[in-house]
Amino acid sequence: MSSITLEPENQQQLAQRMQDDVWVVACLCAAWCDVCTSYRPGFDELAAQHPEKLFIWIDIEDSADLIGDFDVENFPTLLIQRGDDVMFYGTAMPDQRIAHRLITSHADKTESELKLQTQSSAEYKEWQLERNLRKALTQA
Repeated sequence: MSSITLEPENQQQLAQRMQDDVWVVACLCAAWCDVCTSYRPGFDELAAQHPEKLFIWIDIEDSADLIGDFDVENFPTLLIQRGDDVMFYGTAMPDQRIAHRLITSHADKTESELKLQTQSSAEYKEWQLERNLRKALTQA
């Protein structure tokens, strides 16, 4: 299984698949970015390694109307979310092994550890309000 590219035709379907217990790993990129283009096969391989998680590829320019104004400082930017809890949002090295460690480090936490993390800093609190992909897709 590979990642799913966000498109207007599948926006609502993806939002519905983002149930409370489903882990979502989204890569925010741009079609013109050579680093993103070379990272896509590794991201797809990660999706195959984690079939229980939903992997979404988002071109932030093509999908701006669908996700709103997600601030991206550099590419690739990863978003890791479970339900409405955003666990990570930031630039990541374009290395699938690093992304794998990042994903599993969050997925291995208990429910109480995850909830505590979402409120542990101003940055995490901001992510909950401004980087929630499920809410963005539902409201678009």
